[in-house]
Amino acid sequence: MTVATPEEFPTAFAEAWHSRDGHHIGALFAEDANFVNVTGLWWRNRAAISKAHDYALKSFFNDTTLKPGVTTTRMLGADHAVVHCRFTLSGQKTPNGETARPRQTILTFVLHKTQNGWQAVAAQNTDVVPGKETHVNTESLTAVDYRDT
Repeated sequence: MTVATPEEFPTAFAEAWHSRDGHHIGALFAEDANFVNVTGLWWRNRAAISKAHDYALKSFFNDTTLKPGVTTTRMLGADHAVVHCRFTLSGQKTPNGETARPRQTILTFVLHKTQNGWQAVAAQNTDVVPGKETHVNTESLTAVDYRDT
């Protein structure tokens, strides 16, 4: 898949997601790209990014819809860009097979222009936790808000 402009990257990512083939997602990334997911799993090359997404898209994400929303693009010269996009994910399966409620994430992509269009050299996915400021680790990691204490 060729991505002609940085602004098109979130839509291309969603289209690759909906193909349910992790290799389509991997094709959007450089061979030596990095991807950090919402729990901090860190994949350090295209093959690992493809494999992880292929597994997820064929299991707990197999019925999901990923919808891009608000997007910002900052050019870092003519051949590099940072793109942030708020996505809404719906249809995820819980561990017991029920459908989870929709959630939002913000994906940050660092892009590099190649002869074949734009591809990601890095991506980080962050869950949006409404009304919370940070996480605290007591017996488990919990999203918290200190503003009303």
